[in-house]
Amino acid sequence: MYDMATRRRALDLHASGLTLSQVSRATGISRYAIRQWASGAVPSPRMTAECPVREGLDPSRPRAEYAYLLGLYLGDGCISEGRRKVYALRIACCDGWPGLIDECQRAMSAVMPHNKVLRVHAPGCTSVVSTSKHWPCLFPQHSPGKKHLRKIALDSWQQEIVDAHPWEFLRGLIHSDGCRITNWATRTVGGVKKRYEYPRYFFTNTSADIIGLFTATLDAVGVQWKPASRSNGGFNISVARKDSVALMDVRIGPKY
Repeated sequence: MYDMATRRRALDLHASGLTLSQVSRATGISRYAIRQWASGAVPSPRMTAECPVREGLDPSRPRAEYAYLLGLYLGDGCISEGRRKVYALRIACCDGWPGLIDECQRAMSAVMPHNKVLRVHAPGCTSVVSTSKHWPCLFPQHSPGKKHLRKIALDSWQQEIVDAHPWEFLRGLIHSDGCRITNWATRTVGGVKKRYEYPRYFFTNTSADIIGLFTATLDAVGVQWKPASRSNGGFNISVARKDSVALMDVRIGPKY
């Protein structure tokens, strides 16, 4: 006999894409038992709480963490349907930024605290994964097809959260599809060529709708921006003015 937490963890692992054998090796549970739970032959434990969207309007829920996770999802996230209408939220994170992976996992755990959060490793990147029947409720932007080929708009309750926590939303977007870099230029002063360095932020995405959400939120917090050229398609937004960069350094900062 296995307790509910053990059975739930095994089913979550299976729903995330692992085979019965892989789940068995990871948990020590027999393949037969896992197959029985997954097939529904034996009743399995699942969340029966109300849809988190209704709870999402409750101020007691972690709205700041949700705003950050929303930014990550719009940039580098996807939701895929698994067995028995259980969905896996995956956020792809570059291994060069271990702090980002940690923050992504913390935000995902805060937003869906009753579900396990796993790390799935691949060459050069780590996907932070959590399974739930409710991820499409929390991210109604989920739909078949690539994000830049379909309409992306926030529901009213999502916009309310972004309005309350704009910097967390911007931070998630920058951490997914943005960066902070140092540019340099030369200028001749008094016959001597001098090199000047200045930081700037970039955000790049192929969805005009996501770009619109990003720039509208920048406007809301008083950050000046401008479009920048991009040779291989998509949209590129630059924040280069000294005061705006300083503001973003205080509230966002570089990835780590």
